[in-house]
Amino acid sequence: MKAKLQSIELSSDSSVPMYQKLKNAITENIHSGEWQTGEKIPSENQLASDLSISRMTINRSLRELAAKGLLRRVHGMGTFVAEPPRQASLIELRSIDDEIAEQGKLYRAEVHALEKINASGITADRMGVREGDSLFHLVVVHFQDDVPIQHESRYVNPAIVPEFIHIDFTLSTSTNYLIGQIRPDELEHVVQATLADEFIATQLRIPLSEPCLRLKRRTWVKGTIVTAVDMIYPSSRYELGARYFPASTA
Repeated sequence: MKAKLQSIELSSDSSVPMYQKLKNAITENIHSGEWQTGEKIPSENQLASDLSISRMTINRSLRELAAKGLLRRVHGMGTFVAEPPRQASLIELRSIDDEIAEQGKLYRAEVHALEKINASGITADRMGVREGDSLFHLVVVHFQDDVPIQHESRYVNPAIVPEFIHIDFTLSTSTNYLIGQIRPDELEHVVQATLADEFIATQLRIPLSEPCLRLKRRTWVKGTIVTAVDMIYPSSRYELGARYFPASTA
């Protein structure tokens, strides 16, 4: 569905810069529900022609609204009303497909690698194994309504989860599968700010060097590391949060 151009009403206040007038009008259309999530908004050329505004001004307005997370710009496709940022839990082990389903959205996954590898130095240290030991490696991109919202790179200890390599992870997420196989007794979460490199930008369909959130997680069972995973989220599409109940309220 395409947003209606005729619904844009610019302020007549001459003290407000034109780019801000356009930003205000688009923001109002989004917040009022006139333009719905996922709708494609008019192109820069169409806006310039019908509103008699320069493309430079329009580009600035759309760029700033995209930076705020209200719009999503997709190279070669256009500009869309953005989804509200999803929130991932730092405490619970929850599968991303369940989070998406709760919002009434459609989930799918693209598996880019599922292989048996020999652990290198850094990976071996992270997984608590020796260099050259066998590990399983999964790379998958998770989509919400055909919008990529998470890149997952996961290492798994085959001694603990030997059937992992045979699972179709377009039908079941790795999180759901692992929860069904093991009961972790220790978790480690590290959150980092990062910039999208060329590979991640391509995988997540975002501009090169867009700010991203990287969640690094390790899971233990009886003192042995089962899995280590990096999950990268575009910051404009996701939030990381946590809520807990302390043992004492004093």
